[in-house]
Formats: sequence, C-alpha cells, structure tokens
Amino acid sequence: MELAGRTAVVTGAASGIGLALAKRFGAEGMRVVAADVEADALERVTAALARAGVESIAVRSDVADAGAVEALAARAVEAFGAVHVVCNNAGVFAGGLSWEVPLDDWAWVLGVNLWGVIHGLRSFLPRLLAHGEPAHVVNTASMAGLVTNPLSAPYTVSKHAVVALSEALYHELALRGSPVGVSVLCPERGPAALAVEAALRSTVEKGLAPDVMADRVVRAIRERRFYVLAEDDWRRAADLRCEDIRLARNPTFDPPRT
Repeated sequence: MELAGRTAVVTGAASGIGLALAKRFGAEGMRVVAADVEADALERVTAALARAGVESIAVRSDVADAGAVEALAARAVEAFGAVHVVCNNAGVFAGGLSWEVPLDDWAWVLGVNLWGVIHGLRSFLPRLLAHGEPAHVVNTASMAGLVTNPLSAPYTVSKHAVVALSEALYHELALRGSPVGVSVLCPERGPAALAVEAALRSTVEKGLAPDVMADRVVRAIRERRFYVLAEDDWRRAADLRCEDIRLARNPTFDPPRT
C-alpha cells in the first residue's frame, strides 16, 4: 500500500504510541489528522509536524462520544479528501479488584477503549469503502487483550473486546474482497498487576518504545498483516493462555516479567 500523499487519522495522537504514529506517518509523506481529548497537547503535536514539513490538522475529539468521532471524520474529509489510514488508538486505564472497581471507572474505560473503536469504525468504514481505494484500519488493543492478569479487569475486558472486534472486522472485509485491510496493535502496554501476600502492588506499565511500535504498524499496513504483537515474555504469556484453552485446563497465572 502506497502511503505518500495519502491521509492518516490518529486518535490519542497527543502522546505515546499515537504521537509516534503521527510522526511516522508524516515521515512517510502522509497528511495527518491528529485527534485527542487534550487540545493544548494536540497543538504542540501539529506544530512539531509542521516544523518537519508535514501537512496536518489537529481536531479535539472525545472518542467516547459518537457525535465527536463523526465530526472528526467529517473534518478529515473536509480538510484532505479521502482518508486512507485510520488508527483507533485512544486508551485509558483503571484497575483494582473486579468487584470493587467503581461503575464510573468501568464506564470510562469501556467508553474510551472499546466504544472509541466502535465509534471510529462506524464513522470511518463507510467512507473508506465508498472511495474504493486501498486503505487500512489499525485498532490499538494491547497484549492485555491476549493475556489476562488480575487487578486490571476493566482494561483487560476492553482490550479483549477490541481484539475480537478487529478479528470480526477482518473477516467481514475479507469476505467482501474489500481493499480495506485491518491490523490489531497489541503493544506491551498492558499493566501487569500482582498480588503478593494479600497486598496489592502498584500497577506498572511496560513496553517497547512507541516509535518501535509505530515502525511495526507501518510494516503491517504495507504487508496487510493483521497481528502486530509485542515480543518475548508477553508472547510467552499469550502462548500459555492459548495452551490453557486448547487443553481446557484452568487458567495459569504466570504473568510477564519483563
């Protein structure tokens, strides 16, 4: 898939992997629509892109709001015409004991992490299909969408759902023979929360540098490859979970250590 001269939309673009994706797409010669709920940070992103010679716009958008995402899609088309890459990347985290997590936290995490992707697909897929050109959707899940750890139920539930949604979308588009490809990005960002002697340790986030993951996304788009996964101990943990399912045995708790 040729990227130069085409348009990418990235949500959660003000920091982390979203920021790395925006920069990487810009380096490929793409126009970039950077979206985030943090307006001031977004302006700094587009200013940095402009200094690098990248044509871009900033659109403040709360992905949990269907109307806001529809407005983002309309603004992207208004500014640059057809959109070719959509990265549903915005994400948040809340954790704790699954039965004690406040309902507001459940609603917040699912609203951004899952409904944000749903809203992105509903607003952008009809436009990608309508222009009929090669295009690609990248949904950011997490290795927490493939590995289940305690003390992070809202986040883990949301990311497992994003993986399943992305797989369903992949099959639907393949059955249509569509030129729109799909990738699910599973970085090592999933929090590995541990219980030691009945005391809860602090939640920590681990992972490869965002620019490494951005490079992998670009390669996956070009190769029309679905899974964009982390490596090493997270892959081992994912393989262990698959083996638990294959053997119909009880879940093994052996979390990633790196």
